[in-house]
Amino acid sequence: QVQLVESGGGLVQPGGSLRLSCAASGFTLAYYSIGWFRQAPGKEREGVSCISSSDGSTYYADSVKGRFTISRDNAKNTVYLQMNSLKPEDTAVYYCATGGEVLCRVIRLGLTKVGMDYWGKGTLVTVSS
Repeated sequence: QVQLVESGGGLVQPGGSLRLSCAASGFTLAYYSIGWFRQAPGKEREGVSCISSSDGSTYYADSVKGRFTISRDNAKNTVYLQMNSLKPEDTAVYYCATGGEVLCRVIRLGLTKVGMDYWGKGTLVTVSS
């Protein structure tokens, strides 16, 4: 069974932190590039971050650069998104997705509907006072 499961979302005040997890089962996550996406109410899905399977290079959207960090733990077959200094505009459902080596390049181009092989069902992050 091929499956991605996101966890770690919740309610947090502005300035707080959360760590999201993307756990894979049925396949080895280390062989894939992993992207994090988010979709806020009434808005289109956007790419947030990506980590490449080929060289481990990372990408961050300008809106989260310096605040979010993507990483992977191959022993746990899991990818993480550490989110610090959270803002109300970070409120969204966060999804992880797997793809080939091209995935991170696609995200850099602003595309969110091509290049992905598997998606999780999402975890809700709410940043509010």
